[in-house]
Amino acid sequence: MTTVNKNMTIQQLLEVDEGIADILMSSGMHCLGCIMASGEDLAQACAVHGIDSDALIAEINDYLENK
Repeated sequence: MTTVNKNMTIQQLLEVDEGIADILMSSGMHCLGCIMASGEDLAQACAVHGIDSDALIAEINDYLENK
């Protein structure tokens, strides 16, 4: 099973599984096409958007595990 972590960029997360985009969008992170998606890691992006990165990573990894 593939797992992801909050040190990965949004672009790297989407390369693991495109379905992660839906999770990011539903969490309020609508910047998937933003230039920063390839430059900042998920923890940084979550901090900017006021999102709990640990909870989001847990949700993404749960999705990947149950896929």
